[in-house]
Amino acid sequence: MGIRELLSEILGDEGHAITLAENAQQAREARAAGAPDLVLLDIWMPDTDGVTLLKEWQRDGLLTMPVIMMSGHATIDTAVEATRIGALNFLEKPIALQKLLKAVQQGLSRAQEVARAPVPPPRPPMPAPVVEAPPVSNPMFAAQPVPAPLNGARVGVIGHGETQGYTLSFDLPLREARDAFERMYFEHHLGREGGSMTRVAEKTGLERTHLYRKLKQLGVEPGKLGKRGG
Repeated sequence: MGIRELLSEILGDEGHAITLAENAQQAREARAAGAPDLVLLDIWMPDTDGVTLLKEWQRDGLLTMPVIMMSGHATIDTAVEATRIGALNFLEKPIALQKLLKAVQQGLSRAQEVARAPVPPPRPPMPAPVVEAPPVSNPMFAAQPVPAPLNGARVGVIGHGETQGYTLSFDLPLREARDAFERMYFEHHLGREGGSMTRVAEKTGLERTHLYRKLKQLGVEPGKLGKRGG
């Protein structure tokens, strides 16, 4: 508590807005509420150690902000592992004031550089042949002819008497293609369930907390989809 309060006072005096978390669970909840510009993460915590939490964020796609690890007991191997996972820097306690402020400034500068990075323009659409869907016996699932992109997959979401098509490009990197598919998947279920997070959690087999985090990561807004589905 003393270290948290001291760091909070120092960084608050420098003009930064500070959110404190005394354990990994509070840190998870703070990250679920929004991505901070920078995180100072201790390795020794009462419930989950900082390296494990860092791995969780990296695994779940939540490591979108610079993270500076802190410890008074960690070894060189621990520091190397944290850096390999994605930590920007490692500070050994007791932390000197100038070293702290320099590391924070470097982290915030790195975050600004990433935010200013140019986004490549989208590729122009290519003309596509028309592929006729084979006849089916059940009229509820009858599909209309849809264009099949040359460099992508046409994903048909079928149910409740209608077919909705999405285009998923095979030219995307694997991570982006997976995110695009998951976005389609959750938008489909949210639309069908009228935006009910409880029913979508049951349908997808996810806990509500993890579902909220996943939707926030993908940029899916349940409220808008619920209104559209209704």
